[in-house]
Amino acid sequence: MKSIRIGTRNSALALWQAREVARHLQNNNYLTEIVPIVSSGDKNLTQPLYSLGITGVFTRDLDVALLNDEIDIAVHSLKDVPTNLPQNLEIVSYLERDFPQDVLIRKESAKNKELHELKLATSSLRRRAFWLKNFPQAEFSDIRGNIQTRLQKLEEGDFDATILSLAGIKRMKMDIDYEMIPFLIPAPSQGVIAVAGHSDKAEINGIVRQFTNHTNTQICVEMERNFLNTLEGGCTAPIGAFAEIFDDQIRFKAALCSLDGKNCIATDENFIYNEEENFGKKFAKVVLENGGKELMAEIKTQI
Repeated sequence: MKSIRIGTRNSALALWQAREVARHLQNNNYLTEIVPIVSSGDKNLTQPLYSLGITGVFTRDLDVALLNDEIDIAVHSLKDVPTNLPQNLEIVSYLERDFPQDVLIRKESAKNKELHELKLATSSLRRRAFWLKNFPQAEFSDIRGNIQTRLQKLEEGDFDATILSLAGIKRMKMDIDYEMIPFLIPAPSQGVIAVAGHSDKAEINGIVRQFTNHTNTQICVEMERNFLNTLEGGCTAPIGAFAEIFDDQIRFKAALCSLDGKNCIATDENFIYNEEENFGKKFAKVVLENGGKELMAEIKTQI
C-alpha cells in the first residue's frame, strides 16, 4: 500500500494531533504523509457544499479534500465535528480520550480575585451559560484564535481570565497555571481526536480503525454526540455532555442551559451499558420533555 495521506488543519495543535495518528500507523509499519489543508475558497465539486450538508466551520475544507480524494483520512478535534457528516463521509476511529476538562487561566493581575469578580474572555456560548448559571453578574469579552493567540490576548486585553480546553494545553506541553472548573460540563466529545474517512475506502478505514480506535472512548463519545444530535444543538448551543465508564457502569452527566444561564435542564445518570440501547437519545428525550424543547426553540431565536 502507498502512504496513507493524513489531512489536517494547519495549526500547531492540529498538526500534533495528525502526527499522533501517524505515529499509531507507523508503529504498525504503515507509511504516512501529513497533508496540511489551508482554507482556499471554493473547491471544484460536482455538487454545491450546501447540498452535501457541510456545516462545520473547522471541518469544511477537510471534508472537501476527502470528497475530492486529495487525502485518505482527516484528523479532527471531535468536538468540532458536526453530528451529521456529509454524504459518503464517516467517523472511522476515536483515539483514547485524554483530558476532557475546561480550565480557567488568569492573568497575573487577577490572581487574587474571587471567581464571581472575574471578567471572562470566551466566545463559547456553553462556557458563558454555565458560568452565568453560577455567577449571574459576570461580564464577558469575545476572544478567538488558537491557544497561543488567546493567551497573548489575555495578557493584552481588558479582562481577567479565559477558559481553554485542558487537552490543548497538555498536548502542546504548555507550562502555564490553570484551575479546574468542576461545574463546567465539557462540550460533547471534548478531549477526543477523531479520524474521518471516505466510505468508499474500506481497506484504509479498516486499517485506521484497527490501530487507532479506543472502544471505551467510542462508546462514551457516541453517547454524548447522540445526546447533542437529538437536542438538535449543532456545535454552538449551550450544551454540555460527558460520559465516563467505571467497571461495568457508565456515568452520564449533561445539561442544556439558556444563554443567560438562568434556566438549566440537567441529567446525571448511572447505568449498566448495553449496545442495543441508544442512551444519548434516551436522556436527550428526557431533557426535551422537561422543558428542553421550548428552551432549544428560544435559544435558536437568540443565536
